[in-house]
Amino acid sequence: MPVITLPDGSKREFDHPASLIDVAHSIGPGLAKATICGRVDGELKDASDIINHDANVSLITAKDPEGLEVIRHSFAHLVGHAGQQLFPGIKMAIGPVIEHGFYYDVDYERQLTPEDIEALEKRIQELVKTDYPVVKQWASRDEAIAEFTARDEPYKLEIIHQDIPDDGHPVGLYHHEEYVDMCRGPHVPNTRFLRHFKLTNVTGAYWRGNVNNKQLQRIYGIAFTSKQDLEAHLKFLEEAAKRDHRNLAKTLDLFHLQEEAPGMVFWHPNGWTVYRVLEDYIRDRLEHSGYQEIRTPQLVDQRLWEASGHWDKYQENMFVTSSEHRDYAVKPMNCPCHVQIYNKKITSY
Repeated sequence: MPVITLPDGSKREFDHPASLIDVAHSIGPGLAKATICGRVDGELKDASDIINHDANVSLITAKDPEGLEVIRHSFAHLVGHAGQQLFPGIKMAIGPVIEHGFYYDVDYERQLTPEDIEALEKRIQELVKTDYPVVKQWASRDEAIAEFTARDEPYKLEIIHQDIPDDGHPVGLYHHEEYVDMCRGPHVPNTRFLRHFKLTNVTGAYWRGNVNNKQLQRIYGIAFTSKQDLEAHLKFLEEAAKRDHRNLAKTLDLFHLQEEAPGMVFWHPNGWTVYRVLEDYIRDRLEHSGYQEIRTPQLVDQRLWEASGHWDKYQENMFVTSSEHRDYAVKPMNCPCHVQIYNKKITSY
């Protein structure tokens, strides 16, 4: 039977296989109520996961950075739960954690409106107030296929068929009442941990980041462990919006964009004056510091951005086009192209 070693070196012995919640209860009811998940021999586990061997265990609460990440991930599942209640026929793709929050890519028959996002947020608020348990189920690969076939979830099925090997390892399914999602986890054991959030916007995103695939709708949200942290971040976003170059462009008559030249800028006299002054200043500082100036293409094969990592991070804000069976994107920054010049000869400093 397992002997559990805690971070302070103390031990807990059990005469039966024990879950992380069991370990938390052995320490105290307050910790048991606060436990979100934990680490077993360094590996993240759900609070309900069973330990049947001697192990080093650390418990994770909302006070821990990892606890906040799990909270944000679980909010993504709530987008699916609430979304399928409000928008029959909506298909769920992927919903990962990102900085300050989460997103979920969905496929729906029409464009989601700001009013839809408000309604979705309200429904999530209603769901979390019920404090329902999030139930984890280990399923075989075939059982997961059957589950999402019955639910008509083509994106989940594609993930299983293409990304999950048929090697006998179980698949984690998370039950949010009538809604079921698939994930490696961990997730919160109960929606009582999910309180302080805001859905922020919805944008377009190609399935799997491939311009040749269907464009989905990406619902963004932010989440925190306290009302104060949420309000502080919302205030930060409000202030940042005031300094957004797209807003300043209008108020200061700097430039504009239009459909006839996607990804390109129409500079107005005010804006072009600022551009040239900044360019002259930067050129002067580069020369003063011993740098040499180069120039690289504006439109580059998508594969370069995938190799550099920019595609995963910036694709939704990049202009993409296709020509002669190749996909190209306007560069979001210079460094990957500059590296190509560096690579043309052997250089040593």
